[in-house]
Amino acid sequence: MEKENEGFLSTNIEALKKELKDSGKNFKLVPTEDNSDEYVNFYFLGMFEGREVIYDAALYTLRLHHSSELYEIAEHEAAKKFANFNGISYEEDENGNLKPLNSNEEEIGWFITELIMEMEEEETVKVQEFLDLDTNHDYGIGLDASLNVEYIDDQVISKFVKEFNNDTLVLDETFYSFQSEEEPEED
Repeated sequence: MEKENEGFLSTNIEALKKELKDSGKNFKLVPTEDNSDEYVNFYFLGMFEGREVIYDAALYTLRLHHSSELYEIAEHEAAKKFANFNGISYEEDENGNLKPLNSNEEEIGWFITELIMEMEEEETVKVQEFLDLDTNHDYGIGLDASLNVEYIDDQVISKFVKEFNNDTLVLDETFYSFQSEEEPEED
């Protein structure tokens, strides 16, 4: 027997309604260490096929989406070039500092870095704003969206939720490419 999706249950919907009313916001952040100024996971209420439902949303900047695409392609190319490649894992020592990579991981890391820099320079990868719904999500309806904004804050999230629910959300269909931001050199 299939378990009922709890994001459709009226008790959970009513509980979220109360939380949203008490907070004065139209969304509730999901507490996760992944949340940043470029990526935010949150819940909001909306309609789906005539029913009220909780949306489990991930909203991120187009720059972050572009970086993810570049890295994914670079990892794929590394896997083709290095037979023993299965990802690079960074480990911390007892003081919380990153341990050095072994020579093989370092070579792969440089390969990935150089490939990313080359793809950025040639603008090989272009991305555009998008919104994807996952109707088979484990909690409510999953929603992934990327917007061409500098950062994700309460105002951006609130505007997104309002426009999504009012069916007035217009996504920019322009394709964009980004360059990594150079760290300023210290004198």
